[in-house]
Amino acid sequence: MTELSTSQARTPLYRLSKDLGARMTEFSGWEMPVQYSGITREHQAVRTTAGMFDISHMGKFRFRGANVLAQLQALVPSDLSRLQPGQAQYTVLLNAHAGIIDDLIFYNQGLDAAGNQCWVAIVNAGTTQKDKTWLLNHLDTNSLELEDNSTDVLIAVQGPDAIAQLQTLVEEDITAIAPFGHLQGTILGQPGFFARTGYTGEDGFEVMVSPETGVELWQALLAAGVVPCGLGCRDTLRLEAAMALYGQDIDDSTTPLEAGLGWLVHLDQVGDFIGREILVQQKRDGVPRRLVGLQMQGRNIARHGYPVLVGGETVGVVTSGTLSPTLGTAIALAYVPVPYSKPGQPLEVEIRGKQFPGEIVKKPFYRRQK
Repeated sequence: MTELSTSQARTPLYRLSKDLGARMTEFSGWEMPVQYSGITREHQAVRTTAGMFDISHMGKFRFRGANVLAQLQALVPSDLSRLQPGQAQYTVLLNAHAGIIDDLIFYNQGLDAAGNQCWVAIVNAGTTQKDKTWLLNHLDTNSLELEDNSTDVLIAVQGPDAIAQLQTLVEEDITAIAPFGHLQGTILGQPGFFARTGYTGEDGFEVMVSPETGVELWQALLAAGVVPCGLGCRDTLRLEAAMALYGQDIDDSTTPLEAGLGWLVHLDQVGDFIGREILVQQKRDGVPRRLVGLQMQGRNIARHGYPVLVGGETVGVVTSGTLSPTLGTAIALAYVPVPYSKPGQPLEVEIRGKQFPGEIVKKPFYRRQK
């Protein structure tokens, strides 16, 4: 386990995790639970019943002003104008080379009483300060306000039983909220923000509340039998669903088209935005590489940084890999040149100096039954 520094930040739920015997690890400058009862057990709980994650380390921003939409639109390749109040969009902040500064979700909260546009963004923990600086440097702070609510608690409740468990604590009907929908409501008698989003491949909600309400909510969910889950199973769950991890699968040197995120690039609907010229060129000429899914033969795990070979020649690199608890096989994501990116392509991964066979498979590796 990673040696922890006394300088690591802790969420308001840290003590509750320690009381449950969680194993802690360093993650993006935070001391976070990697597992409670075991990665496989927690993984299976999310796939079959319900699990909950402390994701309070993630960054949380609120925007308010007369022209928030237009200003945010200039920073992302996705068409934010199509979002109605109560809807959200997964997207990416891009640099001038169309490299991904971060992946995040924007939530349209509609107008406040003064007629201001109100939006929320939830960003990755390790990029919170970088994102905030980027946003402040590219937004007109004379016409909008950026409020940093990163000290709030954020709890993800995920799995087939997640919504039913959460509904008992919420005054509003959250079952009627569509995927990537959200609302401001009341939970345990206190204000809360409920978004039908997640990072597991299962249905569920991410709930943002005050630190005090967050402690009470965690305890209420625990008493109801919701299984506490750590970063370990969060990684196996998201990888089965082929969801990218920032800093491993995507970063400021990868474009969304290379990363298989072309579905969030809306060139025909969106005018000028940072990085547009590069994406137009890649759309026209094609990308040199793609992020693909790999399935290994047997249980040989292809981990981050391992070389990918075809015919004995190194052609790519693994970005994420694990032994899938659901499928019982080793799976991975990797960048390979386009000619080797089609499903069925055989390849090898070098693991500790030896080559082990695998093949390109269609993503995601796991898809929940609707």
